[in-house]
Amino acid sequence: MSVRSLGAYLATLAMGAAAVLGLAQPASAAGGNYVALGDSYSSGVGAGSYTSESGSCLRSTKAYPQLWANANAPSSFRFVACSGATTSSVASGQLGALSSSTTLVSVTAGGNDVGFADVMQTCVLQSEATCVSRVNTAVSQMQTTLPGSLDSLYSGIRSRSPQAHVVVLGYPRFYKLSGSCIAGLTETERSAINNASDVLNGVLAKRAANAGFSFSSVVDEFTGHEICSGDSWLHSVDWFNIVNSYHPKASGQSGGYLPAFRSVA
Repeated sequence: MSVRSLGAYLATLAMGAAAVLGLAQPASAAGGNYVALGDSYSSGVGAGSYTSESGSCLRSTKAYPQLWANANAPSSFRFVACSGATTSSVASGQLGALSSSTTLVSVTAGGNDVGFADVMQTCVLQSEATCVSRVNTAVSQMQTTLPGSLDSLYSGIRSRSPQAHVVVLGYPRFYKLSGSCIAGLTETERSAINNASDVLNGVLAKRAANAGFSFSSVVDEFTGHEICSGDSWLHSVDWFNIVNSYHPKASGQSGGYLPAFRSVA
């Protein structure tokens, strides 16, 4: 075999291997049409660099959907995630971005349905017993009312984009227990909040599986980068910009959510 023939043969093998691994073509060449739905964890609250067009939705250029689109150059990209969104507001206000030609969808939703912001405010400002009680109320909602709300949202997504690969992303555990924090919440409160995150992620994973969607946890990515870890990718209470509180920093979007999405997208 001549050098030229050997080179052509090896190149053919390389292209074949790349195709098997799904690496042969970027999303743009494959005609990918990506829509990013969801709440503040998808819009990028806490990461800064918000686009003027997004207004109070606070969509960030450092959010994982934008970072993924920048790297993969899909044929079209609709970024409609919005701070404060619930399953019902995603269903009523964001699904118009979907169509029969949509090939990839990401979504975070559920935290606001169970009063995430109120839970954290209660735990910061009130007693340990009141905090734990509020967390338990949220957990009860996760187990009773949230599954039906998720089913309704996921059904709407599938109806509008029947051919799309849909990725549901979860939420991080917020605290490293026995960590570096010397003030703030008690270990009991931190443990209760972490447990609630685990329950929520379990509900999301089950409803996503039932809908035929992919679920991607971010817990592994954020492990070692929780609040009280000494290298947190999450804001704790930010009294100077309260909206940042308990949201991923830019490092949490790029180091946490982006790899979790990329692993299944």
